[in-house]
Amino acid sequence: MSLGLLFPGQGAQHAQMLSWLEDTTAAAPALASLLKQIGPDWRARAADPQWLHANSIAQPLLTGVSLAAWQAVAGHLPTPVAIAGYSVGEIAAFSAAGVYDLDTALDLAARRAEAMNAAAQGHHGGLLSVQGPSAETLAAADAELKLAIRISTEHVIVGGPTSELHSAAARWTAAGLRCKQLPIAVASHTPWMTDAAHAFAGHLATLALKPPTVALISNLTGMPSRQLPVLTSALSGQIAATVRWDDCLDSLAERGVRCVLEVGAGSTLTTMWRDRYPDIPARSADEFRSATGLVDWVLQRLA
Repeated sequence: MSLGLLFPGQGAQHAQMLSWLEDTTAAAPALASLLKQIGPDWRARAADPQWLHANSIAQPLLTGVSLAAWQAVAGHLPTPVAIAGYSVGEIAAFSAAGVYDLDTALDLAARRAEAMNAAAQGHHGGLLSVQGPSAETLAAADAELKLAIRISTEHVIVGGPTSELHSAAARWTAAGLRCKQLPIAVASHTPWMTDAAHAFAGHLATLALKPPTVALISNLTGMPSRQLPVLTSALSGQIAATVRWDDCLDSLAERGVRCVLEVGAGSTLTTMWRDRYPDIPARSADEFRSATGLVDWVLQRLA
């Protein structure tokens, strides 16, 4: 039986995400730690988009709810064959693979957000999703923007100064591409985040980390690894470099997974997987009404 896990990144969070968590006893420790980090009223405050999408909230919030969801079901599922996290989702992925505990994961998410905010001072940047024929080619040819995330040749995310993003969006929309500004106020995964990557790497170097118990697929390389030095270097490096998400999905498929579970808010990664591998079943934890329903679906797929 081979199960693959995906952990989502920023933009997936919403006020009703994983509404079954509070009713699941096994998720309580993770939720308690999350409440200490961002406050007990996070569900109510999540109705405010400005609060919900602020880096300092979004990154620990996504990390916490993802790991709470995984704690809720991990004891009832087989060990995954490999795990991949999308952008900040890598922090939760590393924790699920045993590299560090939940509290460390939440602290790392907060520190990552803080470092990125500091690197963005004086630079009004962001991210733009671009879809359509030749999207990757057009994005790569733009001298003012950088390729932040590669999802496919026809779907990329670019980062850079907000003014340049607006200009590019107008040009590319006129050329027939679909462009959407993402609710992220920093140019993640671009050279503008180099200082943040260095700061995060410096903190990681102070921690006592453990080798992963399962293969982790790196955003930076798109390849699976169990080598701790390689993985920790990549975890910090991806903050300022292109996320090779298409390669991550291919690497997971090459592990022979029979089904894929997105562990966290939304279903963005599930949609990406279905587009690329329609014959391998995938669901998001956020699509279920209970932990029991989620577990039953996975076990049925693996039977």
